[in-house]
Amino acid sequence: QVQLVESGGGLVQPGGSLRLSCAASGSIVSTYAMAWYRQVPGKQRELVAVITTSVTTNYADSVKGRFTISRDNAKNTVYLQMNSLKSEDSAVYLCYGRRTQDYVTYTYWGQGTQVTVSS
Repeated sequence: QVQLVESGGGLVQPGGSLRLSCAASGSIVSTYAMAWYRQVPGKQRELVAVITTSVTTNYADSVKGRFTISRDNAKNTVYLQMNSLKSEDSAVYLCYGRRTQDYVTYTYWGQGTQVTVSS
């Protein structure tokens, strides 16, 4: 069973930076499309950033130019570098992995890490 474990969240002042990590228990990072979502209570889960197996990246308009998704296949870890943080970035950030093989789709979620942007 694959597990995704996020870390790196915390309290940061507006304008500050954080780097989130998502460590996978299996060697899925290189063969799965990986993404970061965020969830605020009472709101729909929002896709923040995606990195494909070909290392193509996409970002939500609200974070373009401020966030960077990357991965280290050797460490089975995906990162989200967050700069110029704003109060509206406060949320639980969740790691997600997805792969389709032989017409079967495999998806995994982490438990999430809290990010709070406040002065």
